[in-house]
Amino acid sequence: MAQVILNNLTKTYKNVTAVNEVNLEIKDKEFMVFVGPSGCGKTTCLRMIAGLEEITSGEIHIGDKLVNDVSPKDRDIAMVFQNYALYPHMSVYDNMSFGLKLHKVPKEQIKSRVAEAAGLLGLTDLLNRKPKQLSGGQRQRVALGRAIVREPSVFLMDEPLSNLDAKLRVQTRAELIKLHRRLGITTIYVTHDQVEAMTMGDRIMVMCGGLVQQVDTPLGLYNKPANKFVAGFIGTPSMNFLTVKIEDDGIINGGCFKVKAPADKVGLLKPYIGKEVEFGIRPEDIFDKNLTNLVQATSDNVAKATVEVIEPMGSIVTLYLSCGTHSMVASIDAETHAKELQEVDLIFDMAKTHLFDKDTELAIY
Repeated sequence: MAQVILNNLTKTYKNVTAVNEVNLEIKDKEFMVFVGPSGCGKTTCLRMIAGLEEITSGEIHIGDKLVNDVSPKDRDIAMVFQNYALYPHMSVYDNMSFGLKLHKVPKEQIKSRVAEAAGLLGLTDLLNRKPKQLSGGQRQRVALGRAIVREPSVFLMDEPLSNLDAKLRVQTRAELIKLHRRLGITTIYVTHDQVEAMTMGDRIMVMCGGLVQQVDTPLGLYNKPANKFVAGFIGTPSMNFLTVKIEDDGIINGGCFKVKAPADKVGLLKPYIGKEVEFGIRPEDIFDKNLTNLVQATSDNVAKATVEVIEPMGSIVTLYLSCGTHSMVASIDAETHAKELQEVDLIFDMAKTHLFDKDTELAIY
């Protein structure tokens, strides 16, 4: 079993707490993603698991073994870095086999493992080349191959795709997912890119300021964010947040619009009657009233807004809107007749809206 368990994992630098009491259980063969903005503590967390960073307090278990005081080379992990970390004077074969030679693995076994990994990654014809003769994508595959031949219990990947161009990143992302399915090795993957996190992870740990904000499946984070930070971080374009006032019977008063909370959520709003809260709606859950048949227009879900800017994106257009004091973004079907500086009738899909406490920023629903 190659599960990884973190118990109250903490890292403090002088008076700064970089990672604050992280508790997490990563299942055997799971692809777990750590995501968050720069400086949130995700890489520090990964480096502590790898043994490259000394922990201040807490415990790390890999398999059934406590590894707090175990050296990195004895933790049965393999790490893939952002900058590839290849030896420029060595061939692809030598780069991939170097770790095995250090561990005194027999030559025939080394040859067999390298050949198998090279075949998996499409590197068989490149084994005699030096890193400078390879493209960025090929170098990244060599770095992956070097990790694979180790046959570790856990892969640790620190933003391995961030040096690739956009097209190659998408392609390599798909290759990594297929590779993980084939090898079935527990993987912990660090990224600041929420699109990468959503498309790759079995589960995702969202961090901010050294604290775990939420751990869930990609759809769990998208549909039921625990707080305003997670709601705004997950999803592209980001969720709209509008300050509104709660009235009787679940009425949400945004000044320039009045909508009603879903019937099953009205009871949750009783403590907030007469108070301001944050109303969240994703751009893709706003529709042009004249186009959609996905959501029926009623007196409880419509609003008018002025179009400030239109960005054509092919099958959809992104509208930047103003409604009273509010600014919103909507992703609308490209068939819309909306024009800049003109008013448009909108429908909010109220079943997919969110409300957040203004003080705690925790989700009300």
